[in-house]
Amino acid sequence: MPQVKPEIEAFAKIKVVGVGGSGGAAINRMMANKIRGVDFIAMNTDVQALHYNSAPHKIHIGKTVTKGLGAGMDREVGRKAAEESQNEIREALKETDMVFITCGLGGGTGSGAAPIVAEVAKELGALTVAVVTKPFSFEGPQRGSIADKAWEELVKNVDTIITIPNDRVLQVIDKKTTLLDAFKIVDDILRQGVQGISELITIPGLINVDFADVKTIMRDTGSALMGIGVGTGESRAVEAAKAAVASPLLELSIDGAHGILFTITGGPDLTMNEVTDAAKLITGSAAADAKIIFGAIIDESMTGSMRINVVATGFDDRRPSTLKEDTAPAQNFFSGGKYMPSTFLRKAQKEEEEEEKKFKNFTQRNIPAAAPNPSEANKLAKDQDAGLEEDPEMPAFLRKRMGL
Repeated sequence: MPQVKPEIEAFAKIKVVGVGGSGGAAINRMMANKIRGVDFIAMNTDVQALHYNSAPHKIHIGKTVTKGLGAGMDREVGRKAAEESQNEIREALKETDMVFITCGLGGGTGSGAAPIVAEVAKELGALTVAVVTKPFSFEGPQRGSIADKAWEELVKNVDTIITIPNDRVLQVIDKKTTLLDAFKIVDDILRQGVQGISELITIPGLINVDFADVKTIMRDTGSALMGIGVGTGESRAVEAAKAAVASPLLELSIDGAHGILFTITGGPDLTMNEVTDAAKLITGSAAADAKIIFGAIIDESMTGSMRINVVATGFDDRRPSTLKEDTAPAQNFFSGGKYMPSTFLRKAQKEEEEEEKKFKNFTQRNIPAAAPNPSEANKLAKDQDAGLEEDPEMPAFLRKRMGL
């Protein structure tokens, strides 16, 4: 009988755990977007919400604590529920290499149970990453306080935590956006945070990133920033890179990051010059000794456009607070807003003309339009390799990833 080869051979076993109502909604969004190479688990105290969740594996936590009725915005009830079901959680997460925990902080189940789930995952040796949201300010100071306390507990038990304040979403949506659509966008941002990292591992790329690379950047690094930028047309590389590092969804600027993991996805028309342009913009304000890992994926459907996912880690102890007033300028994240952190903007303005000249020359020297015949193509390829190997303008980490 012939064997059927799986669509993806994921050598790292990855599980995504959605905790509570918001986490469950994010799981539904991820499954609808067909994130590949990961297993989904929904955990909730609310048995009705769990019943309607799409996850193939569901865990009803705290059956005796809540009797299936939810945690009622009580973080202690959520914690007790997870402790009651700790053995079941442990069984579900054993022999897993990487665990994503996604939830909305501020309620009872996510705020109380997520730190327990993280603690179990870490004890089992999994790389543990939390992707969480904090509540809208209009939801009141009590919910904000619950979220802040839960965040402090969660960060102690994960390797990396990516935090998206819901208030930032208000800066990237149209004023006519409905309440339902606004919460769908929140769910989708959680989805993007998980997908942007997991697909680095599960989807083969032109320049691959493996699980060891991800661990290097994300193990025991605390708070992290996540940005996604999209660009189209001739300036797509710069446009996408600027949007990714300057997204209004980021808690802090990327300045001073000691670890940067980014992936560039483009069509078959993606050029080496564009990769270099984007890479220099992304890493320009990182720490001098930063670890930088990147991947490149060719997607036939993205001809003429480019998407860049950035995760930055290794910051000083700069922890976000829901209760802190946010005064960042409003920009449209989904249309590639041009807002940039002030330090990054000053640096980019100063170097922009010089960089443009350098990379124009770099492109002309190393990327010919076409070769008229196969023998000449081979000769040009060898010449290109030699030119790239000697070229001082290419960042060292790019040369290393290309084997130069």
